[in-house]
Amino acid sequence: MNMALIGLALALLMAAGVTGVVYGIGLYRSEVKLPSDLQLALEVGRTRTTKVGNAVDRLGIRWAPRVLRLMGPARVNKVRARIDHAGHPYGLTVDRYAARRAVYGVLGGVAALVLLRAGHWLLAALMIAYGLGWTDLGIWLAIRKRRDQIERTLPDFLDVLAVVVSSGLGFRQALERVSTIYQGPWSDEIRVALRQMDVGVSRRDAFDQLRRRNRSDQVGQFVTALQQGEELGAPIARTLLQIAQDMRRTEAQNARRRAARTVPRATGVITTLLVPATMILLMTGTILGSRINFADLFGNG
Repeated sequence: MNMALIGLALALLMAAGVTGVVYGIGLYRSEVKLPSDLQLALEVGRTRTTKVGNAVDRLGIRWAPRVLRLMGPARVNKVRARIDHAGHPYGLTVDRYAARRAVYGVLGGVAALVLLRAGHWLLAALMIAYGLGWTDLGIWLAIRKRRDQIERTLPDFLDVLAVVVSSGLGFRQALERVSTIYQGPWSDEIRVALRQMDVGVSRRDAFDQLRRRNRSDQVGQFVTALQQGEELGAPIARTLLQIAQDMRRTEAQNARRRAARTVPRATGVITTLLVPATMILLMTGTILGSRINFADLFGNG
């Protein structure tokens, strides 16, 4: 009986892992429109191409309102902000987030109960953690990936923008022209700001909202320097080039800090693992090669 329960739990674990990888991470890809329940989606229009795992969403969507009620308004607002920061990966919305939480929660809970009956407490705890945190883990990874993409794109984007502005094109027109050249999350964010300005939002407010949508120091630096240059009347092309130069300098300093932190970690790994393993290997080879008779050595012969 215990072996059957363990087998069932492992089967559920495998099914949960497969559904998580295929649909949570987004290996199953289908082209869809942006969800209509987000205000930003109305402003972006069709500037983003999203991918969504339909099977998990359809399976859990009927339970999404109940999950949202259990979460409460404050938690729902935080989740909505985090999804916005992640760029709505694979068409993710608050409703789809709740649907996936329901599906993964049921899978993790059932597997945990089976494992608890079999006495496997550690595996049960892991399955509970899976059910509660798998969807949030996907959002966290998407936020980090999107932020890295934006920070890599931004300096080159500003260099091209400065050249286009220097040629005599207005800043608004230059933004729209350059955003069509680049593909990725930063171009999406610029198009969001442009659509906001089209419907009457001031440039300052549009870029303030762009900064709030992106948890990136470089984006904050760009918006702050742009607004300060506008207030002081500085030439916009020179301001853009200076921002790009400062960003590259900051990125180089951060790279040196990361490299400096990596050396002690590598040294610790070598000292802790490789040196003892090498010593054991050398001593074992020496003992085996010398053909020492330990029985005679300790007087037990």
